[in-house]
Amino acid sequence: MLRLHGFAVSNYYNMVHLALLEKGLAFDTATVYGCQDETFLAMSPRGKVPVLQTEHGYISETSAILDYLEELGEGRPLLPAEPYARAQVRALVKEIELYIELPARSCYPEAFFRNPVDPAIKDKARGELLAGIATLKRHGRFAPYVAGEQFSLADLYFLYSIDLAAAVGQKVFGLDLLADFPAARALLERLQQNPHVQMIAAQKEAGMPGFMAFLKSKG
Repeated sequence: MLRLHGFAVSNYYNMVHLALLEKGLAFDTATVYGCQDETFLAMSPRGKVPVLQTEHGYISETSAILDYLEELGEGRPLLPAEPYARAQVRALVKEIELYIELPARSCYPEAFFRNPVDPAIKDKARGELLAGIATLKRHGRFAPYVAGEQFSLADLYFLYSIDLAAAVGQKVFGLDLLADFPAARALLERLQQNPHVQMIAAQKEAGMPGFMAFLKSKG
């Protein structure tokens, strides 16, 4: 059986968790925080989560894990069958990750932990976030899902990136990144009604005290 290692506060862990649930695959989970212990580095070379344990060994990096799950050919597909459509989904995934999730992440310390971020980093993140949202407006179809009529990998990245980016926009820059993006707001609300998404949200809330205790122990 597949085993997903990580913790429920991690957005990347939650992307894989939701993929497993939506595909209907058999799996269990093991709570572990990213670290540099040799035992964990043997599973995840960079010491990060998530990690998927398979019968053949461990797979790290979210995109590699999601590709592996698709290539198994089991359960609900999260990529279209047609090559051009598949490429469009993968492009949307990279655009969301590189131009929205990563710029927002650089400001997480200030947005969520009250640790000031260097003004130069914030200025760069603000510009990149605005450009990333503009990119998603141009490329995303939102009909009703990011890439079109079917739920796909792009929606996993959207769901677990756009909410955090929006929080950064509001808390750090006083911006509503979705103010003139009603299609994105509507999809976010739609996805939040998914029972699997609600279950993951509940697990995230329940896991927050443990995560904060872990951070404090490292401080």
